Amino acid sequence: MKAQDIFLAGVGGQGILLAGEILCIVFMEAGLDVKKSEVHGMAQRGGSVTSHVRCGRKVFSPLIPEGQADVLIGFEALEALRWVNFLKKDGVLLVNRQKINPTTVTSGRMEYPPRIYDVLKKRHPKTRIVDGLKLARKAGDVRTVNSVLVGAISGEVDLPEEMWKRAISQRIPEKFVDVNLHAFELGRGR
Repeated sequence: MKAQDIFLAGVGGQGILLAGEILCIVFMEAGLDVKKSEVHGMAQRGGSVTSHVRCGRKVFSPLIPEGQADVLIGFEALEALRWVNFLKKDGVLLVNRQKINPTTVTSGRMEYPPRIYDVLKKRHPKTRIVDGLKLARKAGDVRTVNSVLVGAISGEVDLPEEMWKRAISQRIPEKFVDVNLHAFELGRGR
């Protein structure tokens, strides 16, 4: 597997940090050097959360330079738009079809950008919209959106599906493993 730089962006409470941990477990199992960095911000108040996951034969910095991410996973559409500059021109943009209004929108000071998915597709040609919430509901638990998105990213990374499932099983509490594995499979397109 070639080196990968994966940037995850969303809002506090969406499971960005857990998804980043699962990515790290998979890449370490594949025998790669892995570095991760997280920015929590005002996560507990619905603020922006990002995670940089880098892997390769040897990785020296946990931070992905702007314009160098192979994949950007936007757990929320506005956060995807906010961080899209980190993506390579030929990178893949995975965007969860979910809008979470920031306080500036809920207070009436600003408006959520209209047609944001069209804006993202126009801005980046390799944009893929994933209805994570719909698939998580289908899996049986709306809290599994992050596993849906891990499933979606797994299709972009050349590693066996079983490695991803093992990482989810290792990191998710036992009583939630089955529903998360189902969400992963739905995100992967199974």
